Amino acid sequence: MSDLDLRLESIHVYPVKSCAGTSPARAVLAETGFDLDREWMVVDAAGSFVTQRELPRMALVQAALKGDELILRAPGMLALHVAVDRIESRTEVEVWGDRVAAYDMGALCAQWFTDFLGQPFRLARFDPEAPRRADRRWTGAIDAATAFQDGFPLLVASTASLVELNRRLALAGEAPVTMARLRPNLVVSGLDAHGEDHLDEIVFAAEDAPVRLKLVKPCARCSIPDVDPQTGVRGHAVGDVLAQYRADPRLDGALTFAMNAVIVEGAGRTLAVGMPGSATIAFA
Repeated sequence: MSDLDLRLESIHVYPVKSCAGTSPARAVLAETGFDLDREWMVVDAAGSFVTQRELPRMALVQAALKGDELILRAPGMLALHVAVDRIESRTEVEVWGDRVAAYDMGALCAQWFTDFLGQPFRLARFDPEAPRRADRRWTGAIDAATAFQDGFPLLVASTASLVELNRRLALAGEAPVTMARLRPNLVVSGLDAHGEDHLDEIVFAAEDAPVRLKLVKPCARCSIPDVDPQTGVRGHAVGDVLAQYRADPRLDGALTFAMNAVIVEGAGRTLAVGMPGSATIAFA
């Protein structure tokens, strides 16, 4: 079977886990995914991660990477400037049951998130010397590292999948949504709706050498796609519609949208919007 031709339509990086992302024209791949993706994470007093699942208002925190700074903005708040290379005291945090080494980002960052979210929180920084490992039940022989992502370095979605979701939302009398609700890292065109479900590998022709990604696990969706990124208010329309057609037998009926991916080849290389790619079909 011949390869499928793809195009990289957009890139998305989420510097602070569960806060709004950025959409750069180009991004460098690290071993853990895109450089600075989920490099920071909001934690409670016990060091456990918090997300839009519990605090949909986190969607209103806008992150920008400019030069050597992470700049955070939120309604009613002065901008918080965090040096990208800054770390403070060592700590340990919990994300999805994993206890991992990290750095506490200090009192100013803690107060900023506490003031905006209305509860005591702190900001943690990923320790690159202690990466988490993706689940080998899905990655097989590939030993994939992650930062504070839910479980895998990258998430891949297709433009056609969003078109199909919005078609079904319209039939249900609901407003369309943007890809911001689904929080992928890479959005590609050239596939049928949910065609990413059936891919084995994607290869992008990066400038210096190829980038190879292996799609390993469907992404089970929680309540976050129902959070309006413009208002931070949770609804139910997206979940209701996904329940009509996206119960995935591979995950015991969980609702899925997009595919988790690991990096086979290409750490240190740059992907750019508009870059051509090709994909191979996975055989059962």
